[in-house]
Amino acid sequence: MPAEFSQEQLQQLTVKIKRWGESLGFQAVGICDTDLGEAENHLFNWLNKNHHGSMQYMQTHGTKRSRPQELQAGTLRIISVRMDYFPEPSQDAWQVLNNKQQAYVSRYALGRDYHKVLRKRLQQLANLIEKEVGDFAYRVFVDSAPVLEKAIAEKSGLGWIGKHSNLLNREAGSWFFLGEIYVDIPLPVDSALTSHCGKCSACIDECPTQAIIDNYVVDARRCISYLTIENKQAIPVEFRKAMGNRIYGCDDCQLVCPWNRFSEASKETDFSVRHQLDSASLLTLFQWDEATFLKNTEGTAIRRIGYERWLRNIAVALGNADYDESIVKFLRFKRDSVSELVREHIDWALREQIKT
Repeated sequence: MPAEFSQEQLQQLTVKIKRWGESLGFQAVGICDTDLGEAENHLFNWLNKNHHGSMQYMQTHGTKRSRPQELQAGTLRIISVRMDYFPEPSQDAWQVLNNKQQAYVSRYALGRDYHKVLRKRLQQLANLIEKEVGDFAYRVFVDSAPVLEKAIAEKSGLGWIGKHSNLLNREAGSWFFLGEIYVDIPLPVDSALTSHCGKCSACIDECPTQAIIDNYVVDARRCISYLTIENKQAIPVEFRKAMGNRIYGCDDCQLVCPWNRFSEASKETDFSVRHQLDSASLLTLFQWDEATFLKNTEGTAIRRIGYERWLRNIAVALGNADYDESIVKFLRFKRDSVSELVREHIDWALREQIKT
């Protein structure tokens, strides 16, 4: 930790940190302490019920996720930041979801990988703090280590955790990314916000697979985002019809949330739509070979699922599309050149196409 500061100096430093954060493109900056006991209880109850599915890393990290000092020794405070991402212009999400020939990609993944964008800005913020106070112990996180980012953001006053388990803000809805800096400076902390979900159950009612099994509880094993991104195996047959044309993630719970009426499009050009992924046809994307997939997803969050899962997801969506002779033709053409995993989903899609 740097030389001891007076309370006045710490207050002045906090004001500067928030001003620097705003100048770096963050829409909000908050600060909290490291007591995440309540969030830890919620996490372990969730894990004990196996709601994390195959995400075993959620368990193997133990209490590092909820006890910041175990992850970064000496941590006294956490700086939490928000960066809005909803891309504009982009094709209306509901129009895409209602067009069975188009592919729906979660809005956060249409542009550059948010990990890269936020990490660079957070490092710049840390550099500014270091220039001001001298050497200090810190560590930057962007969804890349065992960090309870939503609980931290909630405690930092950036919003409240909604019934769909996403963070909500009265002015910005939920279309934003979060990032953190663990620091060993005893900065003044912000006050947490109270929940404003009330009796609303729009997100619960809208979920295609009924993955929100209770207020504030999501069973990942039923969630389309988990099934299309985290899940490395076959997509359970019981959820394939409900997937519709969602090939990477799912935004339904956010799209129906009343608070997102107040959100604004992001001004970050890095989050602008790439390769027309906001409106591309399923067949166009299914015809990408692996080299094209790697080229067109370079620098995006989509790259992490790999080509095999990309084809797996699109095959399911093609099975859910209205009957089209060209779909059947290309599914059959592709069948013999793919892995066993993808072939199983192609066979399912062919059966669904022929049924319709």
